[in-house]
Amino acid sequence: MLDKLAAVENRYNELSELMASPEVTSKPELLIKYSQEHANIAPVVEAYRRYREVLTQHDEAKTMLADDLDDEMKVLVREELESLEEEQTELEQHLQLMLLPKDPNDDKNVIVEIRAGAGGDEAGLFAADLFRIYTHYAEQQGWKRSVLSQNESGIGGFKEIIFQVMGQGAYSKLKYESGVHRVQRIPQTESGGRIHTSTATVAVLPEMDDVEVEIDPNDLRIDIFRSSGPGGQSVNTTDSAVRITHLPTGIVVTCQDEKSQLQNKIKALNILRARLYDAEQRRIEEEHGAVRRSQVGSGGRSEKIRTYNFPQSRVTDHRIGYTSHRLESILNGAIDEFIEALTSADQEEKLKELAEA
Repeated sequence: MLDKLAAVENRYNELSELMASPEVTSKPELLIKYSQEHANIAPVVEAYRRYREVLTQHDEAKTMLADDLDDEMKVLVREELESLEEEQTELEQHLQLMLLPKDPNDDKNVIVEIRAGAGGDEAGLFAADLFRIYTHYAEQQGWKRSVLSQNESGIGGFKEIIFQVMGQGAYSKLKYESGVHRVQRIPQTESGGRIHTSTATVAVLPEMDDVEVEIDPNDLRIDIFRSSGPGGQSVNTTDSAVRITHLPTGIVVTCQDEKSQLQNKIKALNILRARLYDAEQRRIEEEHGAVRRSQVGSGGRSEKIRTYNFPQSRVTDHRIGYTSHRLESILNGAIDEFIEALTSADQEEKLKELAEA
């Protein structure tokens, strides 16, 4: 670990010199690149330097104990040693976490796809509940949210809704939401008062640009048709809806929410790039024997990850056995406690894997 930290500090010093050089200051793009890298590793360097200070102070305190001190001074030195040892342990754990490989997509915007599962109309209403949760959460984080595509059910729910969340670290937090969400409650459509179980699936995909995922135009079939449903005066009057089929994979994306055919096409291509990237990542995982993703990481599409139990006002994440009884708050976007618990569990799992490697 110390060798890695020393290498990070060397890079930090190198970047400091580069950013002060005329060759870099005269090139804004290069200066921005180096400044971002410098800022990213600055917390690691700061913690490493404090760690070295603590080690030096610890050695000095141990040396003092060997001197001829009176009893009162010995007590003070021992207390200082205990405090330094506690800080040393905390810094070691903190630095280990900081050195864990970072997911290259963590800072990206995301595309979230919510689809009603088992449960008919009630599943559609639950899909709408999930959309509301993530909308409120995005607002609390200061992120922007934009609907890309939606297919409403007749009673205020969604058969499917796809939306974009734009903000620093959006993927790093929302990636844990992928999987099957389950609700247990008395549906609005149930007159007998019986508790039903319904599901909705959530897929959280990092947004990719056209450089990261290149699409051959020859691989696409693009169909234009007349929009239907919400969208304004141009709905049912102009051929603005776009359906894109990626022929090699069979992936189909449809967008019709915008009045402009071009805007719908841009949104559809955005979704397609994210799905193609996700499909490629899953193929790579399977090739390397990773049949399923990490127990804590982004969930598989068929993995039941969380249950929302209305009668008991209880929400349970099954991956880590974490339960909260703050259902009403969670429905209003207060999902930080789950994200923090999942992040901590994920880090612990990675540290364990690192130690066993």
